[in-house]
Amino acid sequence: MISQLGYIGISASDLGRWEQFGADILGAQLSGKGADGSLYFRMDEYHHRIVVHPGAEDDISYAGWMVATLQALCEVRERLVADGVAVRQATPEEIERRKVIDMISFDDPNGLRCEVFYGLRVSADRPFHSPRGIAGFTAGELGMGHIVLFARDLDRTLDFYSRLLGFRVSDYIDFEMARTPVRMAFLHTNPRHHSAAFVQVDRPKKLAHFMLELTSLDDVCRTMYLCQEKGVPITSTLGRHSNDQVVSFYMQSPAGFEIEYGHGGRLVDDADWVVQYHQTPSMWGHKRQAH
Repeated sequence: MISQLGYIGISASDLGRWEQFGADILGAQLSGKGADGSLYFRMDEYHHRIVVHPGAEDDISYAGWMVATLQALCEVRERLVADGVAVRQATPEEIERRKVIDMISFDDPNGLRCEVFYGLRVSADRPFHSPRGIAGFTAGELGMGHIVLFARDLDRTLDFYSRLLGFRVSDYIDFEMARTPVRMAFLHTNPRHHSAAFVQVDRPKKLAHFMLELTSLDDVCRTMYLCQEKGVPITSTLGRHSNDQVVSFYMQSPAGFEIEYGHGGRLVDDADWVVQYHQTPSMWGHKRQAH
């Protein structure tokens, strides 16, 4: 049902820092501002992939999940309603702010606002142009990247996303976080290894990190050195993940959560994919840095 992670919304206390960070560090293109000052960043042909709104939370506000057609949107709505989930129809004002044809919203088991939509605006008259001159992002049909979210009840969360929204499990990782054993589950909606992952940790915030995939490994490495030059904290060194095999590093965003910046993600083919179980997040690297 869900075809990709279309966009995310962030509530941020410092929009000025985000405007500079999004363009000068991430290499995303500012495609417009909302009446309240919200920042719309694009990464490909779509009008936006990241929206940063004024707010005090410094956390993810919503995740926008794309479906291909009105029929698919109706099917998602019917499945959710039949299961007792409170579904909200978007108002005309919400539809205009998101730049979509139609949209519904509801809360997941962890209180995250999920939006399911179709018809995200395409800016075909203005090809994507990175203000940093990076080669580009691996987005398009694979979506904006992925999000990793904290989950109070992992089993309930997986049931919700798989049974009601059609996500498929890619694999699991057991590891230690602050000397505490935790389990992560990774779910895909298209060939991207995962569009969402969940870690069973009860935290006051919802977002652990979001990931952007670059078409060029050189751009990843250049950005890592740029972060060092500009004083952007690197929270995890360059490394390769064991499951999706991305080569990446992690930086701290102006909101305090992390952003993974990587290249070379593994693709999943549901025709022959076998769910895997890992006990280490990385083949090499990804050493945590104290700040």
